[in-house]
Amino acid sequence: MQENFEKIKRGSSEIISEEELKEKLKMDRPLRIKAGFDPTAADLHLGHYVLLKKLKDFQEAGHAICFLIGDYTAMIGDPSGRNSTRPPLSAEEIEQNVQTYQEQVFKVLDPKKTQTYYNASWFKNFSGKDLIQLASRYTVARMLERNDFENRFRDNQPISIHEFLYPLLQGWDSVEMKADVEIGGTDQKFNLLMGRQLQREEGQSEQCILMMPLLEGLDGVEKMSKSKGNYVGITETAESQFGKIMSISDDLMWRYFEVLSFRSLADIKALHKAVDEGKNPRDAKFELGREIVARFYDETAAEDAMQEFVSRFQQGAMPEEIPDVDIACTDGKIGIAHLLKGAGLVSSTSEAFRMIKQGAVKIDGERIEDRSLELNAGRTNIYQVGKRKFARVSLN
Repeated sequence: MQENFEKIKRGSSEIISEEELKEKLKMDRPLRIKAGFDPTAADLHLGHYVLLKKLKDFQEAGHAICFLIGDYTAMIGDPSGRNSTRPPLSAEEIEQNVQTYQEQVFKVLDPKKTQTYYNASWFKNFSGKDLIQLASRYTVARMLERNDFENRFRDNQPISIHEFLYPLLQGWDSVEMKADVEIGGTDQKFNLLMGRQLQREEGQSEQCILMMPLLEGLDGVEKMSKSKGNYVGITETAESQFGKIMSISDDLMWRYFEVLSFRSLADIKALHKAVDEGKNPRDAKFELGREIVARFYDETAAEDAMQEFVSRFQQGAMPEEIPDVDIACTDGKIGIAHLLKGAGLVSSTSEAFRMIKQGAVKIDGERIEDRSLELNAGRTNIYQVGKRKFARVSLN
């Protein structure tokens, strides 16, 4: 039990509570492990994979994975961490997104050992009276204790009444599913605690809560997000996934190893020590990239992606150490010439234009020819000018 607990605890930010979870792990039945995803976008990324990997840990320990697709709550949109009301999705948009979710999720979880739920299956039968009774269990004052609501209220930003319903509905999901444990990101704490309260009021055993950290994106600063462009998508090509992993900083690599890799912490510690003692960190990053690609494709695809990446950088032309550069963008974007100058790869924008014309400028190993190219903030890439000048640039 202790070994299983340590594996489950790995990488988590907070568990409510550790003692409760240990007691549940002693039970003579598989635990019901809940995690919910609202289909508000078509594609999942490695930020979502942090939760999926933790579900896999529970699944390998023999527990019942209860994967919830929030096709009903997606119509509201989770207000967690938001400073504005989400635009509502149409039923057609939600349905299109739902169709892609299971395909992506089952790249990680065993479909034969996973129970899939849709919360519209119980909320569609909720009457107006049911919803009013559920809403009566929580006060506006308590809702405004939640950080995102409190901040928006203080800053005179609109809060729609329907957003107050979201935590209540997510909490009710736990009642319907009789969850023993719910997994979520640290931004979900308010919602997760709501599940415990409603279960208690319904006479059920309260679920334990296991919160995972929000994964930093490729820039190493902002939360991984498709809107910020700093993400690695689960459905991206193997080559794209591998190339993006290779663009992260050496420090961020160890963070990714901890929360994304299935390698033991002892193995990761030994690899970290080898790098400290002189092993090329690029080779360690190769191992991370191969593992992630193999998770969503297979070993052959991972090997091919690595070889393709190496060939793009001319068989080892990339130096062992690449300087990291942060560049602030005006209006959320920057022209390629100004970027290259700001990164110290050229002395002037005119030199940048000349090098582009000569075909001497590459982004992640791919030659660019568009001198008017603009790059958006929130992305991190390796830029190369000529054979010897490299920089890993994060745009903010």
